[in-house]
Amino acid sequence: MPDTTDSTPEPQSERRTRRDVPHGAFRADGGGEGRKILFVLTSHETLGQDDGKPTGFHLFEAARPWRVLRDAGFSIDFASPRGGAAPIDPGSLDNKDPDNAALLKDPVASRSLRNTIAIERVCATDYRCVYFPGGHGAMWDFPDNPHIQRIAADIHDRGGVVAAVCHGPAALVNVRNAEGLYLVEGLRIAAFTDEEERAIGKERAVPFLLASRLKARGALHVKAENFRECVVADQRVVTGQNPASAARLAETLRETLQGRVALNG
Repeated sequence: MPDTTDSTPEPQSERRTRRDVPHGAFRADGGGEGRKILFVLTSHETLGQDDGKPTGFHLFEAARPWRVLRDAGFSIDFASPRGGAAPIDPGSLDNKDPDNAALLKDPVASRSLRNTIAIERVCATDYRCVYFPGGHGAMWDFPDNPHIQRIAADIHDRGGVVAAVCHGPAALVNVRNAEGLYLVEGLRIAAFTDEEERAIGKERAVPFLLASRLKARGALHVKAENFRECVVADQRVVTGQNPASAARLAETLRETLQGRVALNG
């Protein structure tokens, strides 16, 4: 469970002014009755621009939600900023993990990982949900990508769900809703913490500290102790703190999409 919220909550009167389409009112022009979900993976392969250590997307943070949502009957597409093969962070490449193995051995999913859709080609109206797994690479190619911003904003504005875990919330730092407000403003958001970044010695490798940037955008940053599980759902935005949160995030996201959890709690 989350331990602290390290930002000052906005007044409830301000939260009530946020435009919020009821989840049951989701409308899509395609997507098989709202059963399609888009996973967006980083294309960035190094810690830094050119000569850093290898990175990519965190395999388990993609694999566990993929398996849970697939088993619940959802259809999943994979996209990335550049398209084509998405790099896997070698530190997450644990083939003994059953979820990782299931994703990599599934013929359709493994082919999709090698041939992700270029994000600029994605039509947001095809999807009920967009999910951003983490991995340090996301810190470089998620925040300023206009197509990521377009897709996240459009899905949320239409009553869909936006989800992210660990460094995946880097996708949300510059997303604005239909009113021009930052999507995360006034929402409880979990993400990889500044303390965790310092604990693994990568606070100088990343372009910015994610939790601090989210708070600067008005997010109410919710966190647990370093490397402990923390997942929150608020106004159809579901976020998790770190790899330890991926399994619970998967269940929370499934329940949110099935209308079984309170979307403001």
